[in-house]
Amino acid sequence: MEGVSITALAELLKPPGEETEQESELDVRPSPYANPGSIGGAAGKSGVVPPKASKDIWSEGEVPVGQQFDYDDPRPEPEYELVFKQAVTTEDVFLGMSLKNPTTASCEDLVVRIKLPGADFKQVNLDITESFLDCRSPQFRLGLHLPHRVQPDTSKARWLSDKEILEVTLKSNRDYDFINY
Repeated sequence: MEGVSITALAELLKPPGEETEQESELDVRPSPYANPGSIGGAAGKSGVVPPKASKDIWSEGEVPVGQQFDYDDPRPEPEYELVFKQAVTTEDVFLGMSLKNPTTASCEDLVVRIKLPGADFKQVNLDITESFLDCRSPQFRLGLHLPHRVQPDTSKARWLSDKEILEVTLKSNRDYDFINY
């Protein structure tokens, strides 16, 4: 009965004299055999990918970067700060010749300063990908999702031994438009 009422409603809402080829070809009669299994294509042609021979649940490409980070690690997260850095010349400061502005959209580098008190530089393990920074020492662990993509190959790190700070400079890997360059 529901199929008939829907058809009647469609007839009421249709502008007078308008009928397309698709509407004339459709069979709108309710079927006693309609069920959720009858929706879609023919059986056996569903687009389901057969399982792989491997016992892995996910392929390597399906796991987002940083998900391999061990969140059950009891070591505390160290204090850190993110600082955006611009390459500014005298023309930018005094003459305003470039279209750079003081926002983070015009920054070329991202500096991460990680405070590691009691750690020795030789004990620090640092791993950087395009969107994730992983820093571990015997006392601390830090898994940091970066605010934008970086170039891990051009990254630089330096150890400030008097302050026990690891300073990592990451080059931004984003597209700049005519305003933010």
